Amino acid sequence: MLFRQLFDQSSSTYSYLLADTRTREAVLVDCVFEQHARDAALVRELELKLLCTIDTHCHADHVTGAWLMRTAFGSKIALARSYGARNVDVPLAHGEFVRFGDYGLEVRATPGHTDGCLSLVANGGRAVFTGDALLVRGAGRTDFQQGDAARLFRSIREQLFSLPDPCRVYPAHDYEGRTASTIGEERRHNPRIGGAVREEDFVGYMRNLGLPHPKQLAVAVPANMRCGEPEDGRSPAGPDWGPVVTTYAGVSEIAPEWVAEHRGAVTVLDVRSPAELDGELGRLEGATSIPLDELRARVGEVNADKPVVVVCQTGKRSGLATAILKKAGVSRVANVAGGLVRWRELGLA
Repeated sequence: MLFRQLFDQSSSTYSYLLADTRTREAVLVDCVFEQHARDAALVRELELKLLCTIDTHCHADHVTGAWLMRTAFGSKIALARSYGARNVDVPLAHGEFVRFGDYGLEVRATPGHTDGCLSLVANGGRAVFTGDALLVRGAGRTDFQQGDAARLFRSIREQLFSLPDPCRVYPAHDYEGRTASTIGEERRHNPRIGGAVREEDFVGYMRNLGLPHPKQLAVAVPANMRCGEPEDGRSPAGPDWGPVVTTYAGVSEIAPEWVAEHRGAVTVLDVRSPAELDGELGRLEGATSIPLDELRARVGEVNADKPVVVVCQTGKRSGLATAILKKAGVSRVANVAGGLVRWRELGLA
């Protein structure tokens, strides 16, 4: 199984991409709206077929990216049936399975943080994605959104602590940089629900946390009841000047074929050294030449009245140049994917 743990810093959310390396079928757990470009780039670069997105619960601290993923890839949206949310293609309930290739995720209802929380057990109990039910050395708060501490206690004890000790625990959040744990660790060391704690101890603990409500609560919950669909039903607008894509590395790129067809509509910036301009790859007619070493000092020479496309030999130096230009305030800029090597391979003029 291919496994990637992804992180959204603003909400301290973990997302998980799982795929069968044989069939390339994949699922994405707890994706974040603002991280759509990153996550979509990873799906594309790994050449995966995204079957569905799964939200472990209706989040209160961020908006899900499920609707955006469905728009981009045609993937289905899975969420607990009990929420009655809009746009759900696969309403989930306890005991069901989500299949991808030769693998499956067993759905276990673990309510208490909210009344629709689910945990997803992978590989016959080798790993579990616990959402906000069980956290690393913690447990999801129970003071809003139909939270019930006694119910959460029973969910964790009956549905999660019944898994084998080596079972890896992957939560939806962690605010201290802890990435994973095991059921055995949490059963022994979790300060809220580990050891010989009784239900009344856990309930008393959870009732007295005194936490402020999540900052995004008023926005996130209504949006997540639409599975992340914006109120106007429109995807966020991307660059309006060309088919720019963002790579998983965060580089804005554009296809050389498009650049060749729209040369008059863009400023072409070549960041190779002067000696390379008369080399085997030649140069693009009309391109501005500023070596990468000098770009930061000479940004003012770049004509940004038109969108700027940056080129070098293979697209590596120009990728860095794109970041330099963005930092300097040039918003309409993209790297020519593959550089002049790719340009020549395509037989472009």
